[in-house]
Amino acid sequence: MNIVLIGMSGAGKSTLGVLLAKALEMDFVDTDIVIQQHEGRLLQDIINNDGIQKFLEIEESTVSELQLKNCIISTGGSVIYSEKAMKILKQEGQIIYLHVPFEEIQRRLINVTTRGIVIKKGNSLEDVYEERVPLYIQYSDFILNCSNKNIEQCVSEIIERYT
Repeated sequence: MNIVLIGMSGAGKSTLGVLLAKALEMDFVDTDIVIQQHEGRLLQDIINNDGIQKFLEIEESTVSELQLKNCIISTGGSVIYSEKAMKILKQEGQIIYLHVPFEEIQRRLINVTTRGIVIKKGNSLEDVYEERVPLYIQYSDFILNCSNKNIEQCVSEIIERYT
């Protein structure tokens, strides 16, 4: 079984994922890195040069083609825009939404313009957050409230739940 981490950029999916993989003796895959390796360029370059729609198509096909077992999978924050990718991830494992309040996300994300975040023209980070939270909740098997917890506490909660 895989454990799939979803949530906003800055929620701690990659950091938490690596620690979780070590603790549970599982492999770790970051779908953003897989996309960058397949495309040979940064996420932000794909968004800037090809547009948001093309990026979302690349993300969907890359994530949908992953064939992973016994993995911790850290996804890009926008993966929840693809019903196809989410169905495949859900078939292969448990989906955990790392919930972090907007104020904390805003504090953690120093430079939104280089992070490879899908933000439609005219939208703010807060608009993106408000749009995505219901989707994160919809697709998750478990919501981990990361408010006022350090990364080790979050890792421990997941380990307790899945071991």
